[in-house]
Amino acid sequence: MSYYSLTSIPDYFGIDALLTEEHKLIRQSVRDWVESFVMPQIDQAAQNHTDLPGLMKELGKIGALGPYIPVEYGGSGLDQISYGLIMQELERGDSAVRSAASVQSSLVMFPINEFGSEEQKRKYLPKLAAGEMIGSFGLTEPNHGSDPGSMETNFKDMGDHYLLNGAKMWITNSPLCDIAVVWAKNEEGKVQGLIVERGMEGFTTPETHNKWSLRASKTGELVFNNVKVPKENLLPNVTGLKGPLSCLNSARYGISWGVIGAAIDCYCTAVQYSKERKQFGKPIGSFQLQQKKLAEFLTEITKAQLLCLQLGTLKNNHKATPAQISMAKRNNVKMAIDIARESRQILGGMGIMGEFPMMRHAANLESVITYEGTHDVHLLITGLDITGINAF
Repeated sequence: MSYYSLTSIPDYFGIDALLTEEHKLIRQSVRDWVESFVMPQIDQAAQNHTDLPGLMKELGKIGALGPYIPVEYGGSGLDQISYGLIMQELERGDSAVRSAASVQSSLVMFPINEFGSEEQKRKYLPKLAAGEMIGSFGLTEPNHGSDPGSMETNFKDMGDHYLLNGAKMWITNSPLCDIAVVWAKNEEGKVQGLIVERGMEGFTTPETHNKWSLRASKTGELVFNNVKVPKENLLPNVTGLKGPLSCLNSARYGISWGVIGAAIDCYCTAVQYSKERKQFGKPIGSFQLQQKKLAEFLTEITKAQLLCLQLGTLKNNHKATPAQISMAKRNNVKMAIDIARESRQILGGMGIMGEFPMMRHAANLESVITYEGTHDVHLLITGLDITGINAF
């Protein structure tokens, strides 16, 4: 195995002093799992376009699924900084691994916990937390990505059930999912959430093939052709886009932490390589241009760490705004993708090889910079917050 193992996280500003012992213990346990389970097989999975076998149950065992969900529903009852640190360590392994945990936690378990009935919570959350049940999230459609309010998926009240029709696209874990939290318009045109279960007649999940990004993750569609959904599967406690957008806020927060892990993996690999690789009779790390890149990497990682730590503190106190989360997601993903690309150059030709993580992270981050709100849309969210003028 040629990858460079990561024994420590860059902490140039002593940020660890602001973490609790529990935070550090959680981070270390997930890091150890990534080293033992993900790293030995992630390159082959990405090369072969296959997912990691048994991933969801493994994530369940280490408490990475819905860690902030209350203990009574199978979660760990952890705070938001713990959730962020878990996402950071998972994405240090691969964005596909973090995506699997992020979707399950923020896009499936979160809405059931926030907006579901007591019966729904007890039926679904413990199995989702254990990875015994896999969930997916249906919002994006073939014709409606950044504009979810124009969604076409709809349901009608048929008396003793709802009849659901439509399609969702770019859905992580759809080919594997046991349930899907689907957002659709009722007969009044208002958005509501429904829990659709595999096996319901007319519900299919075709897989999306030929991806150059997130190749170790299953992606697909959710297709609904006159699907009869029991009335007890409607999420009762939310109406309107507030429901799916609050889920996205939780997921975007996790992404803002997660991508730091990808950047760190590239940075640490580049530092070690620059010390070992010799050209013109000395290590390439002795040259000014390479030191400039490494210094800039560390600066940007440190800024992202501080941004996330404060955002996590705000989120713990229920004070984080959607616009703040958008800023963090946008800034940190751009930071990570830039570091992945530039660190690849430090490794020269070796940077394109599977033994090193740069190209895999860079390709993955092309998806991350687009999903859960594109790079440009998040910029306009900040612009709206600044000016009060909607530029959409």
